[in-house]
Amino acid sequence: MGEDPFGWMVEARALRVALNARLPDMPGLHVFAPATAEVSRGANGAEVRIAGGPVIRARLVVGAEGRDSPLRRAAGIGVTRWDYGQTGMVGAFAHERPHGGTALEMFLPNGPFAQLPLADPGGFGSAELPHASAFVWSDRTDLARRFLAMDDAAFGRELARRLGDHLGAIKPIGRRWSYPLSALWAQRFTDVRLALVGDAAHGIHPIAGQGLNLGFRDVAALAETLIEAVAAGEDPGGAGVLARYDRRARPDAALMLGATHALERLFGNDFGPVRLARRVGIAAVDRMPRLKTFFARRAMGMGSGVTGLLGGQGLMSGNRS
Repeated sequence: MGEDPFGWMVEARALRVALNARLPDMPGLHVFAPATAEVSRGANGAEVRIAGGPVIRARLVVGAEGRDSPLRRAAGIGVTRWDYGQTGMVGAFAHERPHGGTALEMFLPNGPFAQLPLADPGGFGSAELPHASAFVWSDRTDLARRFLAMDDAAFGRELARRLGDHLGAIKPIGRRWSYPLSALWAQRFTDVRLALVGDAAHGIHPIAGQGLNLGFRDVAALAETLIEAVAAGEDPGGAGVLARYDRRARPDAALMLGATHALERLFGNDFGPVRLARRVGIAAVDRMPRLKTFFARRAMGMGSGVTGLLGGQGLMSGNRS
């Protein structure tokens, strides 16, 4: 793709800290956290009753509460789920040789395995193992449970078997996390005075690392739709405006969900003819620069003609940016 990095990894913890630090400086934004709330919606508007706080009246409520979204359930929006029978294991390890800022992903029969470079570990490194990477390791759930029950020495040996020796000696550091892997698709992204974004609307396999970016795409589609509606004097929570958001966001999300599902089926299949076709196909794509660029850009969450918020451009509302 060129000499410049085509993507950046940000730890979720660092992203949360940065976002929370930014919130107090944003005019017109009021944060109630931690808090519980009751939401009621009707044809004329919505009310959000903050426990021990104010009653907020609005024309639109956005559900961004994750895969088990209470607002989605309350709206009676059904979902389709796919269980991949896999568990994703996430953690970090220190290693002897530098990673050079390069990520590695391997597609193994039981699921993908990724080594993701981290900034040098500083306080938790050592003279022998001064560098650090994260791992995202998907495996059959029964095997993942066995691996997670191992001590650090045994777990480190399993990591090394998959990594090879390009990073030298390694040692697991810190805590390990695990997540069941599944896909989710909401039957619709909207209801009366309600728009769903992110994992409340869809969940995908992490094989391409695009779940968070797909949520950002929802937010961009919703923001652009609402700005256009307000500029035209429309009700931002009206049925027509929400229908436009649905038409804007669903095809994009469906394409990414379908692509990640197909990738998981393709790379997780060890059937001989499929394995041969996979090798031939990857080799062919690698020899065709335009096709390779197309697939790489799709994997990066970038399509042709990306504009607006996703393209890093300002949005126009009337004559104001």
